Amino acid sequence: MVFDFLQPVSASVEEFISKLSNQTLGKKVALHTQTDFPVLEGVSIAVFTVNEHRGNNKENEDYSFEAFRKKFYGMFPGNWNTSIVDLGTIESGASIEDAYFVVKSLMAELIKKQIIPVVIGGTQDLTYPMYRAYDNLDQMVNLVSVDNQFDFSKENKLDKDAYLSKIIVEEPNNLFNFSNIGFQTYFNSQEEIDLIEKLYFEAYRLGEVSNNIVVAEPVFRDADLVSIDMNSVQSSYSGNFEEFNPNGFTGKEICALARYAGISDKVTSFGIFNFNPNSQEVVLTAQMLWYFIEGFCFRSNEYPFGTKENYIKYIVPIEDEELIFFKSNKTERWWIEIPFLTNVNNKLKRNTLLPCTHEDYLAACEQEIPERWWKAQRRNIL
Repeated sequence: MVFDFLQPVSASVEEFISKLSNQTLGKKVALHTQTDFPVLEGVSIAVFTVNEHRGNNKENEDYSFEAFRKKFYGMFPGNWNTSIVDLGTIESGASIEDAYFVVKSLMAELIKKQIIPVVIGGTQDLTYPMYRAYDNLDQMVNLVSVDNQFDFSKENKLDKDAYLSKIIVEEPNNLFNFSNIGFQTYFNSQEEIDLIEKLYFEAYRLGEVSNNIVVAEPVFRDADLVSIDMNSVQSSYSGNFEEFNPNGFTGKEICALARYAGISDKVTSFGIFNFNPNSQEVVLTAQMLWYFIEGFCFRSNEYPFGTKENYIKYIVPIEDEELIFFKSNKTERWWIEIPFLTNVNNKLKRNTLLPCTHEDYLAACEQEIPERWWKAQRRNIL
């Protein structure tokens, strides 16, 4: 059974939690210990760590996640009403493929139980087995990566900077959309930027998101899988001075993005990668996990599209099209409809709602077709 590959949390963490206040997260989360495995019935979120760093093209180090767990469990929860478990750690096997297999199998089992898996640690190539966990779920997958680069490769290799190529070309191809949040142009070749455009994927530069972080919210609202590379954060905020990055998201911004991921009704898996669990990077990582869970606890259950009585419908004639928008009476968030085209081969087999902003609606009223809608239309018939 796939759960047999999980190693329990350490006795040191158990002892640390035993001394905490009853109000802390440490006393609210069910742990996989030396003597007990948490009951999964009724659980909403399952956290596990992965001690696999060979995707960094170097020998695997024996990292401990004790510091991360102590930082996280020492915090206090918000006004939460959700059941969380800590399943322990996936240790590195004989090969990196062993870790991929366990991550994929464990995630598939959790998603089947309608539990959100949260993967902490390891290199970002673990996004690949996370994506493959959706293979048997009969759905297209929208992947959002918070990263300063696109992680393409010309050599069809699989490591922390090249996993996306394998996701795009390998069968079965379940990827409907890839969105990058926070890329920095000088880390990406023009060829890669052009490829993103050619595939009608979405990419948002760091400056664009930092100047108006709300532009990222509809992107997360449409995501199934969210993967965050800690190298997208400024070193002065993350604490990573081994691979120094003077530019990137601030601590406040990356926590806001993690909260957007949590509050999305559609997100069913979440991962944070490329950090040293034996360093002070664990402080921000623990806070990001906190914000993801807080977002989850405030989900509004507006997706999939529910009863039309809860929405206001707007029809905007534009060129030869009629764009149909919906505004939620509950949250005032906006969606635009992607129509089902009967004369072409649609990837999406029905009318679908694409999250958008109020600004997209206002632009449509000025006869400007929203770029996200246009790209989604093209992806649907590729």
